[in-house]
Amino acid sequence: MTRNGSLSVSGAARRRRPKRGKTLWLIVVLGALVALMCASVTVGSRNVDWSDIVAAFGGSVEGFGQAAVAKRIPRTLLAVIAGAALGVSGAVMQGVTRNTLADPGILGVNMGASLAVVTGIASFGLASATSFIWVAIVGAGVTAVFVYAIGSLGRGGATPLKLALAGTATSAALASFISAIVLPRNDIVDGVRSWQIGGVGGGTFDSISQVLPFLAVGFAICLLSARGLDLLSLGDELAAGLGERVAVARASAALGAVVLCGAVTAVTGPIAFVGLIVPHVFRLLVGVDHRWLLPFSALGGAALLTAADVVGRIVARPGQVDVGIVTALIGAPLFIYIVRRQKVHEL
Repeated sequence: MTRNGSLSVSGAARRRRPKRGKTLWLIVVLGALVALMCASVTVGSRNVDWSDIVAAFGGSVEGFGQAAVAKRIPRTLLAVIAGAALGVSGAVMQGVTRNTLADPGILGVNMGASLAVVTGIASFGLASATSFIWVAIVGAGVTAVFVYAIGSLGRGGATPLKLALAGTATSAALASFISAIVLPRNDIVDGVRSWQIGGVGGGTFDSISQVLPFLAVGFAICLLSARGLDLLSLGDELAAGLGERVAVARASAALGAVVLCGAVTAVTGPIAFVGLIVPHVFRLLVGVDHRWLLPFSALGGAALLTAADVVGRIVARPGQVDVGIVTALIGAPLFIYIVRRQKVHEL
């Protein structure tokens, strides 16, 4: 073989090696997720045996262990799909805004969805999960547009700091509106307060089946937007020069993220920081290519939320700590670290 041929082969090998490494990491993350799902089914206020799991899958629910498994299986599935949706939503929001601080919780999108659901319950008597999901998606979308518009005001446009501040201020205002709506209503106050914390303990096969179609649409839109997000990361002018319709790419990707975030919030309540933590971790691991980053963010988000649910059940036995609290305890210090690392002078 010629020298040029040898160089060509070695160059091709170098290009393939990162792909093999990413595939290996994908298998590792998937294996970790499966292990966490097994732990989620077996660990709780009381651990259960594999015989109870087999019996529960066989349709026999007689003792405590089998009843616990029957309850934990939909709870685990909800944690997986909700975590995956929040991870992908965060990665897409960061790509759309070119803002590494973007997250459905930090940008106020979760809280916008929550306000819409609470308003629907208090004012219009909404009761079905499907109606919650539609209303939450609308609330999330309106809030996303509002925060981006506010963050774009002034010199420099939508800078990471201005978006984070606009989102934080909007979240605080919307939380106050929620309190103002709920406090006079003793008939809904207990249910809304527990839902606002964010958790997967109320997961059922019925609620999962109702939210799955919305999540499938959201995932499809986000995955189809991967190439557009890669081009947007180069800057609007360069992306347009390469033939990308910038406004359409940004709007379609944002729509997918809003659908995922709104649908999950309607079922679990607002859960923050998953969309911030997961994309950051895997961006360091697999790079900025969204064709890889989005699947990794889905698996990583599912693993993080499942792990948070397991930890919440262990640390407070025989009670439990909702995943929204656990993810906040993990995410808040990381958020501060990211801000300090970026040396955001405008503060």
